Amino acid sequence: MLDLSKLDSSAVPRHVGVIMDGNGRWAEARGLERTAGHSEGEHSLMKTVDAAVACGVRYLTAYTFSTENWGRSDQEVEFLMWFKEDLLIRRRHELLDKGVALRFLGDRTDPRIPERNRRLMIDSEEHRPPEVITDLVLAFNHGGRAEITTAARHLAEQAAKGDVDPATIDESAFSAAIEQPDIPDVDMVIRTSGEYRTSNFMLWRAAYAEYVFVDTLWPDFDDQAFVDCVVEYQSRSRRFGGA
Repeated sequence: MLDLSKLDSSAVPRHVGVIMDGNGRWAEARGLERTAGHSEGEHSLMKTVDAAVACGVRYLTAYTFSTENWGRSDQEVEFLMWFKEDLLIRRRHELLDKGVALRFLGDRTDPRIPERNRRLMIDSEEHRPPEVITDLVLAFNHGGRAEITTAARHLAEQAAKGDVDPATIDESAFSAAIEQPDIPDVDMVIRTSGEYRTSNFMLWRAAYAEYVFVDTLWPDFDDQAFVDCVVEYQSRSRRFGGA
């Protein structure tokens, strides 16, 4: 039974990002292939989605595959591509029934991404529940630096064509140029497995996010752990650089 007694429903973060770390270590500690950790991590993701819905979190972004993850073994990369495809097929209707809309953040034009994955992403985004409670944003082939670089290139191209006056480019203009600009800034980032790094995750949107680091490996993270992180977030004073 999910315990929401310590949660202040009036101060729930609008957008939560999750760096789901520790799948490989979880599997290796049990003498299993690293891919077994990713499979087990699916249950943690679904529990986290359920908790986000229960708390009233409007946007939940899960870091599912980074631009740096291509450097992993061919076997692990191939598994992650297949696993993502399989997850979209199996879980899409379940998510829709819960009022969860799927969205994606990252470079889908990369030729290394299987065409079937790209088609499934487009199809999943087009099917939204009648009433959306939470947008589940899967950050796939995402990198914070790449996102910023792409936005800067886009603005530079517009300026070169005379469509944009460089003197008018400010933070608002830059925010409008990044991918999926309607997705708001991140209020809280949760990172599991005891690591203390941003790992190139949503660098622009998470500039003033509160980070909550937990020692739990991702496959052991559950819905109550998510609620506890939100309660921790609510105990902090966000000053956004002010005194």
